[in-house]
Amino acid sequence: MHGVVLAASGAAVTDAFVELGAVVLVLAVLARLSHRVGLSPVPLYLLAGLVVGANGILPIRAAEGFAEIGAEIGVLLLLFTLGLEFTPRELTGALRRGARSGVVDLVLNATPGVLLGLVLGWSPVAAVLLGGVTYISSSGVVSKLLDDLGRLGNRETPAVLSVLVLEDLAMVVLLPVLGVLLSGASLGDGAVDVVVAIGVVVVVLFLATRFGGHLSRAVHSGSDEVLLLTVVGLVLLVGGLVQRLDVSSAVGAFLVGIALSGPVQERAAALVNPLRDLFAAVFFFVFALNVDAGALPPVLVPALALAAVGVVTKVLTGWYAAGREGVGPDGRWRAGTALVARGEFSIVIAGFGVVAGVEPDLGPLAAAYVLVMAVAGSLLARGRRAPARLRIGIGRPGADNLKKSGKAQDPL
Repeated sequence: MHGVVLAASGAAVTDAFVELGAVVLVLAVLARLSHRVGLSPVPLYLLAGLVVGANGILPIRAAEGFAEIGAEIGVLLLLFTLGLEFTPRELTGALRRGARSGVVDLVLNATPGVLLGLVLGWSPVAAVLLGGVTYISSSGVVSKLLDDLGRLGNRETPAVLSVLVLEDLAMVVLLPVLGVLLSGASLGDGAVDVVVAIGVVVVVLFLATRFGGHLSRAVHSGSDEVLLLTVVGLVLLVGGLVQRLDVSSAVGAFLVGIALSGPVQERAAALVNPLRDLFAAVFFFVFALNVDAGALPPVLVPALALAAVGVVTKVLTGWYAAGREGVGPDGRWRAGTALVARGEFSIVIAGFGVVAGVEPDLGPLAAAYVLVMAVAGSLLARGRRAPARLRIGIGRPGADNLKKSGKAQDPL
């Protein structure tokens, strides 16, 4: 009898290996294809999940449990590496410089999602989740686009990065609030839980700022193996402990990234990035895996309408933010189009709602929206000049002739 159980278990493991291997190889092919055409791989990962999903043409079963755990790890590593991009000083500097642009960004881009959710008859919680999906740009896609297009030294780029930093900070606050909203707590208890959750974030952020140097020295090791094990263990441990306090584990991972500085910060990024890419690809795949492909056609029209509005509102956001830096019309246009792409964090926010089951159409609508916006953002960002009607009579006289710093830039 014991031998029969072992044989059955071995067969299940074998099936899981085959499914996982096939899935990862398919994702590799899709990543290669996306890099060839210069687009984000996120839409292709989502399409793969839709095809393989429970109602798709090639459903998977044996590897489902492992894939879901891998997806959760992917979210933690995404937020951790995002935290590695910033120092506490950069965060406070971004708050000082770009607070107005951040408010404009939030109002212009979260409002359409919230309003559409309410118009569709969704609950307020589901509408807020959709507002989060439409609000936040894809830091990964935008940063890669700026690098690929040689625009890191452009005069409009600091404004773009400032908006992204403020969105990331807003997400750190938004995630624990969403956790409380999705818990179904009463209004009074929910308010207390929100205050506690935000308090935990502030305290941990203060500790990361105050004692981050000590943590970095403790984590430091000359061995890549030791450093990788230490960092990943720390991310998982802090993420789990923070989640026990009803704060998203992803927020804990982000704060760990903020706390690391100096050489450890750079080496940790180099070591963790390949793992992040692997598990993040699994995360996007698993998200789409849980979306009913048959539910996509009914939400295509709302998704396309939301995407059309989202392009306009992000362009306006970038236009405003870059204008505050004295950038001319073409630079403002580049700033706006660079912010259009939605991707990983829109799916992270939608994923909370899908897991909680707040609205059946949230997953399909978010997937369709991100598919459109990730592609549209990558294509629009390649346009160098604003439409003629935007260039005529707009912008400060001589703004584009101001002294530039950094590497050679486009004079427009």
